[in-house]
Amino acid sequence: MVAKRIIPCLDVKDSQVVKGINFEGLHEVGDAVEMGVRYTREGADELVYLDISATREGRGTFAALVEKIALGIDIPFTVGGGIGSLDDAARLLDAGADKISINSSALARPELIGEIARKYGSQFVVLAIDAKNVDGRWLCTTHGGTRFTGRELFDWAREAQERGAGEILFTSMDHDGTKAGYACELYARLDSLLSIPVIASGGAGSVQDIVDVLTRGRASAALAASIFHYGQIPIPQLKTALAAAGIPVRL
Repeated sequence: MVAKRIIPCLDVKDSQVVKGINFEGLHEVGDAVEMGVRYTREGADELVYLDISATREGRGTFAALVEKIALGIDIPFTVGGGIGSLDDAARLLDAGADKISINSSALARPELIGEIARKYGSQFVVLAIDAKNVDGRWLCTTHGGTRFTGRELFDWAREAQERGAGEILFTSMDHDGTKAGYACELYARLDSLLSIPVIASGGAGSVQDIVDVLTRGRASAALAASIFHYGQIPIPQLKTALAAAGIPVRL
């Protein structure tokens, strides 16, 4: 069986990791490079760095920070934020990123997914989706969750796969930072619709939450922030518990 992945998510603003609830009330947690090194030592399978202010402020992702991260860790990491072109993707790849994550730019111009995938391969492209439940419909947002679009979660995920995305990283804005559990039924539905891996994000508060999303939710990977940033669940302890629950993980 393919091992399930545990992925700490580091939302970055001005080289500092920040965290909030429902995408609001952000406060600093620590240095982006130092935290990446710590998670690598603790046994994280991958890392995701999201420059959460890049798109909103109209800047490109800070490639110099990516270079520092690449020098400090030896596990794969994904970088997102402000990536709007092939040139942006190339700069990040050259700086040491293993994958790039696109969200707002792909919704604005879906062709970008295929352009990057054709040049570098689908495995390089992670399509991030931030969606919120509005009157029973999961609507996609852009610009760090501040702008709604007319696109619906499941249709957009399926289209992104067809255009060449290699993974889907879906964050439920309703669950983000609440520690109340993942939206397992949504991840299970995405898994049934897609043939590419789905990374679950938003709502992790306990070991059981992660067990649930990797089993009942059928996610390929669990991404979390708060429980790791504040030491609530150490990664080695989490992986031991997942293995005991019969979930294949790399120990």
